[in-house]
Amino acid sequence: MVDMTGQMLKTDTDQGRWEAVVERNAEADGEFVFAVKTTGVYCRPSCPSRRAKRENVSFFDANRAAEAAGYRPCKRCRPNEASVAQRNALAIEAACRRLETVEIEPSLDDLANEAGLSRYHFHRVFKEIVGMTPKQYARGARAPRLRETVIAAQSVTDAAFESGHESMRHFYDNAVVAFGMSPKAFRAGAKGEVIVHASARTSLGIATAAFTGNGVCAVRITDSAKEGELELRELFPAALMIPGKGDFEQLLIHVVAAIEEPARAAGLPLDIRGTAFQQRVWTALRGIPIGTTSTYSEIAAVIGAPTAQRAVARAVGANPVAVLVPCHRVLRVDGGLAGYRWGVERKQALLEREGAR
Repeated sequence: MVDMTGQMLKTDTDQGRWEAVVERNAEADGEFVFAVKTTGVYCRPSCPSRRAKRENVSFFDANRAAEAAGYRPCKRCRPNEASVAQRNALAIEAACRRLETVEIEPSLDDLANEAGLSRYHFHRVFKEIVGMTPKQYARGARAPRLRETVIAAQSVTDAAFESGHESMRHFYDNAVVAFGMSPKAFRAGAKGEVIVHASARTSLGIATAAFTGNGVCAVRITDSAKEGELELRELFPAALMIPGKGDFEQLLIHVVAAIEEPARAAGLPLDIRGTAFQQRVWTALRGIPIGTTSTYSEIAAVIGAPTAQRAVARAVGANPVAVLVPCHRVLRVDGGLAGYRWGVERKQALLEREGAR
């Protein structure tokens, strides 16, 4: 099990916050603001202004708390406006959503123009936030649709052209990347798919994540790494499960960060297996904004199946990826928590963290 404690910003204490302020750590922007008694202003941690003495500095969780205490926003760092990092995160999230839904992959120039960034800067920021290049993300995003086409088509040849490929060679190349095997082997129901797993401690318990070559395929939150691994083996009984190291530890860091800060979940590539109906429900779940909740009936309406509330509830309960697909944001009509695969206490904690309760 990898202990990610040293990888996370320690901004839950005044000492940790002061260290972030002294270092002008931009990664702490959005976590808190600091106010200076002698000037009456509040700033983001990365503010370039000269640092005040420690005894004159107070910390607040949010802008509104600082303003309620009588402080005004700094005109230099503008903490009441979105930071460059936040604007970049929103732009990359929009790019990810586009790559997940388009049939024809947009060019890097198109994506960069939509984000308002240069081609080079967009590519660098995308890789920094998501952990992979736009092309790698697009390839992973296409994989679920390609799987459905290969399974449903009458033949591999039909699947190639139904999926929009201009040649069999191009189709085979993409299929091998998506499946880790030839499309023929995939149609035959291949055994022994390789799934890499790793565990880390979070504020909610032990997170055990599973990865294919295309993205995160499962996240379980349990009381021990062993329990999480057992759940993964039940979920993927025919797969070859191996512990992750190297690059996969970096992916795990991103998963842990998304659990601690749900806004960071948007950029992670997912490789979720489910029926077409389940996929529609899980896509709808990802559309619930942070800080808000929905109900089973509302989700049913969103996917165009208003009478399928029970089926929606089952699909929500079958969600294999905790937090990244936010099934914790679904409540009963009366506002009750309902159930949660990983415990209602964790559900309550997540909602409170997001400001929804």
